[in-house]
Amino acid sequence: MTNEYICALDIGTTKICALIAELDENSMLKIIGVGTAPSDGLRRGVVINLEKTIQAIIKAREEAERMAGVEIEAVYAGIAGDHIRSVNGRGVVAVAGENHIISMEDKRRVIDAAKAVSLPFDREIIHILPQEFIVDDQRSITDPVGMSGVRLEAEVHIVTCAVTAAQNIWRSIEGAHMSVMDLVLEPLASSYSVLTPDEKDLGVCVLDIGGGTTDIAMFYEGCIRHTAIVSLGGRNVTNDIAHGLRTPIESAEAIKVNFGSAVKYEKDEDKLVEVPGVGGRPPRKVAKSLLVDIIQPRMEEILTLAHNEIKKSDYVHLMTAGAVLTGGAAMLPGTVELAEEIFEMPVKLGVPSGIKSVSDDINLPLHSTGVGLIMYGKENSEMIDGPLSSSESHVFEKIVERMKRWFVGSKGI
Repeated sequence: MTNEYICALDIGTTKICALIAELDENSMLKIIGVGTAPSDGLRRGVVINLEKTIQAIIKAREEAERMAGVEIEAVYAGIAGDHIRSVNGRGVVAVAGENHIISMEDKRRVIDAAKAVSLPFDREIIHILPQEFIVDDQRSITDPVGMSGVRLEAEVHIVTCAVTAAQNIWRSIEGAHMSVMDLVLEPLASSYSVLTPDEKDLGVCVLDIGGGTTDIAMFYEGCIRHTAIVSLGGRNVTNDIAHGLRTPIESAEAIKVNFGSAVKYEKDEDKLVEVPGVGGRPPRKVAKSLLVDIIQPRMEEILTLAHNEIKKSDYVHLMTAGAVLTGGAAMLPGTVELAEEIFEMPVKLGVPSGIKSVSDDINLPLHSTGVGLIMYGKENSEMIDGPLSSSESHVFEKIVERMKRWFVGSKGI
């Protein structure tokens, strides 16, 4: 596959989506292939059945390849799940150069110091995300090289994952005869497709409400400041409907998509919803208000837990642009209104933008992560030195070295 194509794989709890994009002569992205498959081999973002996951990836890949007319060899893959942890790190070094001029070597040393956090043996770093440099207590410096100073500090956001969870994603992708260009935190990927630079500067929180988890990322002054995961998502809403209305899971999902709402609307007071029975039992009709009575408490729980995670950050009062909801479960009518009530800040529904596609369906919140992975790949492709492999004994060291090069080589943060 040539460099003019960028491929993404969104491995979710309810669906797996493969996207193929090409760069035109003006370096503009256009999605030319889309493939989706039901995901039965994951729970809360973690692979629990390797063979089922591989088969779903193959199905999504083949569908995307047929549409695009090209073959996928390597992908940018998303990672999420309640095993994700993050911490802010700070490194401090003395400037060693002549006349206290900060050099690239000083920059490298301070990055090494910032990432030197103590990790359990079963966890590894997948992202080192830059925030700012500080020279002699002067903050908000994007690139200190060439400046004079005696003390150099760097603040970074470090994202870690469970080693086995990441390795199982790699093995699933490699089992589908593809390699991994990079492994990307899903809320970070979503931010590429649904947030504007102004929102990131003013302060904004993106919530990707997926099938198994709700992924949170907070931005301020253009940098990521806090990430968190809530272990609930749209699948929990579907399960509640299935149990509450005594209907199969597949029927509950269809009812949620076609008739579900997170709040009650007057226009829906007298509406009835047909509910298929279980095991050959006849269908019956129930009031839509009963369906909302099942959905609303679960959506309130998801959003309240997300709000609790947001409040743990020191930046909660700096979210001037409010919150952006995306992901498949965010498409439930009333979710934005419910979130505004709980968060007490402006909330909007985030949809992928800034990219062309052969399919109009791509401009839906459920594709935010996949489109974001494509945009992430375009922006960082020059720094990628080939695909990663789960068979490499030092694969995580390779990820960290790559992140250091991005950090050190950047002209700004």
